[in-house]
Amino acid sequence: MKIAKKIAVALLVVFVVMQFIRPDKNVTDDPDYVAVFESETNPSQEVKQLLETTCYDCHSDNTVYPWYNNIAPVSYWLADHIEHGKGHLDFSNWENYDAEKKDHKLEEIIEEVKEEKMPLKEYTWTHQEARLTQEQRETISAWAQEARLRYGITQ
Repeated sequence: MKIAKKIAVALLVVFVVMQFIRPDKNVTDDPDYVAVFESETNPSQEVKQLLETTCYDCHSDNTVYPWYNNIAPVSYWLADHIEHGKGHLDFSNWENYDAEKKDHKLEEIIEEVKEEKMPLKEYTWTHQEARLTQEQRETISAWAQEARLRYGITQ
């Protein structure tokens, strides 16, 4: 057997095995998984909808998975993105942040949204509804700036 054929067979075996060993999904049964965050920051209905559409999949305890998440290695790639996203900001863990960290996270939201770094381009490729207009970016930024005032740290 030629080396290329051996490599192809090995890759096929790895691919098949990956279909049976999947990363854990980021799903919760708790309907209030962002309740503390929303209660403290008081987003309008419009901002809540924008956060749900653009942020919560990667930055909370509940992800709405697309059909293609059932295919490895995509499932691993998405799991890594979600883990990384929650490592930076986890709306479901908001009650465990101190006031200074909450203020800083809101400041980062403003920066990331204004600089068009969030939502990630990889996310908006497959989630057209997550593409923010300039007006929506300004709406999120204004809400986050107002929410920062609740923590008494912003100058």
